[in-house]
Amino acid sequence: MARILGIESSCDETGIAIYDSELGLLADTLYSQIELHRQYGGVVPELASRDHLRKIIPLIDECLNKAECTLRDIDAIAYTEGPGLNGALLVGASVANAIGFANNLPVIPVHHLEGHLLSPLLAENKPQAPFVALLASGGHSQLIAVHEIGNYELFGDTLDDAAGEAFDKTAKMLGLPYPGGKFIAELAVNGQESYPLPRPMLHSGDLAMSFSGLKTAVLTLISKLEQQNIKIEGQVLADIAKSIEESITDVLIKKSLAALKQTKIKSLVVSGGVSANLTLRQKLNKLAIKHGFKVFYPPLALCTDNGAMIALAGAYRLANKKLDYSFSVRPRWDLTKINNE
Repeated sequence: MARILGIESSCDETGIAIYDSELGLLADTLYSQIELHRQYGGVVPELASRDHLRKIIPLIDECLNKAECTLRDIDAIAYTEGPGLNGALLVGASVANAIGFANNLPVIPVHHLEGHLLSPLLAENKPQAPFVALLASGGHSQLIAVHEIGNYELFGDTLDDAAGEAFDKTAKMLGLPYPGGKFIAELAVNGQESYPLPRPMLHSGDLAMSFSGLKTAVLTLISKLEQQNIKIEGQVLADIAKSIEESITDVLIKKSLAALKQTKIKSLVVSGGVSANLTLRQKLNKLAIKHGFKVFYPPLALCTDNGAMIALAGAYRLANKKLDYSFSVRPRWDLTKINNE
């Protein structure tokens, strides 16, 4: 049995969790900086780092109390080494190594994307390798073949913007709050696809994705409607939101199905913040029945960045634990580079 304290601080969420290899997730605490960054329309790295510093120790104490344990009950500390914002990563890495040094606990550096890939293992319906993973978030849109845990093959990536970024940026154009994906989805419930938008690279013949053209198309649509003195509110706003959602989810789904066909794998894992989109889930669930594959998601509460996925990944990476408390972070880090580490 191993009990892992997980620390996530790669961007604008401070996540702390305790995972037990036999009992599962014991406690999970999360602090989101959304309100802090909303006034700027996006994440301000320096402010993110300062807020992590302010919240990380109280969250660790809160998590230990929730799990009814102390640091003496912890076997190792896992932390996000990258990718992410340099300053934000340094906060988590320095705290993890300091606590490890003070308590003679091993530390485990974890790849942030591996945490997302493994997060569906925290759900009741758990996938088994091999599976294809669609990792869709504000920073990534990738298709990865998971042959086994620790053995990853990248099949498709975005050439420019990520799917989550496309949601956020188009929402900003429409005057919606940050982060925009949630507000687009809420409006889309009452919308119709009255303004068909392009599906970039839908028929490219490969697994590459691109969403920058969609942003341009939305900007052009807004300008056209304004020239016609059509107010972007009410049903018009809902219809644009629906059109954006349909465009992004169609691309993600088409590429995912192509990846399943190419790899001949029958299981699909969808993770990252965009995996919380209910339209995406509903479409994939229907297609899974139609085409005979299985689809898995993280619990909705664990779609965004969180400490639970880092603690879980740390449990699988116990062989990488170290008592050398020198550390660095990797703001840019190719997931496939960790194969067989």
